[in-house]
Amino acid sequence: MNLAESHVPGPHALPATDPVLDAVTAIADGPLADMAFRVDHEGYYPLDVMGALGRAGAFGAHLDRQGARFDLALETMRAISRRCGATGFLTWAHDVCGLYMEQSGNPALTGALLQAHTSGAAFGGTALSNPMKALTGIEKMLLRATPVPGGYRVSGALPWVSHIGPGQYCGAIATVYRGDGTRSHEIMFLLHCTDEVALRQCPQFSGMEGTSTWGVRLDNLFIGEADLIADPAQPFLARVRAAFILLQVGMALGVAQGSIDSMLEVEPLLGHVNQYLHDRPDALQAEYDDLGARVGRLTVSPYDGSKDYLLDVLDVRAQGAELALRASQSALLHQGARGYLLNAAPQRRVREAHFVAIVTPALKHLRWEMARLLKEEMPA
Repeated sequence: MNLAESHVPGPHALPATDPVLDAVTAIADGPLADMAFRVDHEGYYPLDVMGALGRAGAFGAHLDRQGARFDLALETMRAISRRCGATGFLTWAHDVCGLYMEQSGNPALTGALLQAHTSGAAFGGTALSNPMKALTGIEKMLLRATPVPGGYRVSGALPWVSHIGPGQYCGAIATVYRGDGTRSHEIMFLLHCTDEVALRQCPQFSGMEGTSTWGVRLDNLFIGEADLIADPAQPFLARVRAAFILLQVGMALGVAQGSIDSMLEVEPLLGHVNQYLHDRPDALQAEYDDLGARVGRLTVSPYDGSKDYLLDVLDVRAQGAELALRASQSALLHQGARGYLLNAAPQRRVREAHFVAIVTPALKHLRWEMARLLKEEMPA
């Protein structure tokens, strides 16, 4: 069952067939599926497919101007991730960058640039891995800003930022310091990868090499008002945080469903012996359907600012990661040696599922945040 089937009835429920979802699924099942090995093993950055997905409508459904259809956005991301987890991650990064631009209310970011972004004519990701951890006390903020006339000067380095390259952009956050060296607040801005921004290659990862992930260094870079997403940033982040995390569940669902597909693929041949394995496809599918139903209900109110809503979002994100981990491992065991071949989808999905579990907010970060929120509710 997909989100279209499990979504609670209401104005945001997907129809039996949706033209955007149909077009995106055709691209995912065709050209993207054909190049998944190239993306994974050659580190191919699939901007050609991303452009086609943008023209098909994959990157705008969640925006207010298109009805805030988070259900449709998650379904398209699931269809993409089902065939290629790296491209599913690029879709999430692209989606949240568009979310930042629209929710900024800055006319310089909500006009032609946002239109180009959602249509796949321009590309940008998100540099919030460090800020998301820094603002919860896990690590220190790595970008520093100083107020100057007309904006800020920003310096610092981020170890890895995905879905960027020369001429592209990403949402980033820096801590503002006063003249006396004391912290003032945070700003969020659109960082354009111009010649003034140094990009360096990251060490080679075991997977997700096709996500164009770079180390970024800024040296006294001027950020003007036209590029500001939020000043101060923390109220903005509090408003979009749940939406940011909820959208990631589309990656987890896609990797999990692709893994279940691989299990079912060998069932006619190996079912007689696979029946002795744990996490059988019917049991995993039932879990997937239950999780899809929960996610579907949460898509109705992505900007709900309540603590209970955020806890629910954190929980489905954690459950999605755990389901992807178990389903991918089980798919490899069900397929046996054929699933361990270099070009086999099950071994690739094991690495994709581990990425879903470690990308910010990682599984341990999600549990940290849930424990903190629950502790606040307990009486002294």
